[in-house]
Amino acid sequence: MTDRHDVEFRSGDSFCAAWLYLPESAAPAPVIVLGHGLGCVRDMGLDAYARRFAGLGYACLAFDYRHFGASGGSPRQLLDVDRQLEDWAAALAFLRARDDVDADRIILWGSSFGAGHAIVTAAADRRIAAVVAQCPFTDGLASTLAMNPRSALAVTARSVRDLVSSWLGRPPVMVATAGPYGSAALLSSRDSERGYLDLVPAAAPFRNEVAARVALRILRHAPGRRIAEIEAPALFCICDDDSVAPAKASLRHARRAPRGEVRRYPDGHFAIHVGDGFERAIADQIDFITTRVPVAATGSHDRTTRAEDPS
Repeated sequence: MTDRHDVEFRSGDSFCAAWLYLPESAAPAPVIVLGHGLGCVRDMGLDAYARRFAGLGYACLAFDYRHFGASGGSPRQLLDVDRQLEDWAAALAFLRARDDVDADRIILWGSSFGAGHAIVTAAADRRIAAVVAQCPFTDGLASTLAMNPRSALAVTARSVRDLVSSWLGRPPVMVATAGPYGSAALLSSRDSERGYLDLVPAAAPFRNEVAARVALRILRHAPGRRIAEIEAPALFCICDDDSVAPAKASLRHARRAPRGEVRRYPDGHFAIHVGDGFERAIADQIDFITTRVPVAATGSHDRTTRAEDPS
């Protein structure tokens, strides 16, 4: 049995709301930190992953970034890369202050934009035991070039307006997170609107919009450049038909992981989160996690390198 607890932890000027999953075990368990993708909330699928991992004896922490969902932060829907990385660091500090989890064996799990954050966090923190990066956002330029040109121009115009508004102390100019193909949305590929919004359960604290200024940062944001700095074992789950985080760029960056493994799937960016795509990916993730960081402590992290050529 696994208990899910509502918890909060301080981050910067506010707090993050989270679910903490604690398995029934005599000793503190290794803990998996789960972070979601662009503009998402934890309600959009993180519980399904956490319950699978917790059912195997792992503790889990799934959280909302500041400005989103049940977390604090004003203005709402502000998607700021640096602040979200601060939230990841705050989650680690929260866990390391507890005695009911094994804080010496923390695993980072991120999907999409959250996978990029997991990569950057693991590169900066040598105490991380392992990393799982699902359909990882690794290269902002590659993702921007994959957009419909009409969408890219419309989003850029709004992002400039929002940036100017922030300088003048005005409310944010919003842009849709996901929208129809070719629309003014951050995610506007042919599978984005339905794939993204189908992840939103009824009554979730979710809004399909973010402050548009983030588009300018996304263009320059390349978490994949930090992959070579990750000392922990890392699993990259890459979708061959990814319209948001192009597989070619992700594979190029994943090759630089010192202790990396790659698994590839015949899925799109959103299909890996549900149905058969979910089952294929989580089976590989469970195999990786239980091998690299088994629930029963062995006295040290597994240091065996087992890489798959992603070419």
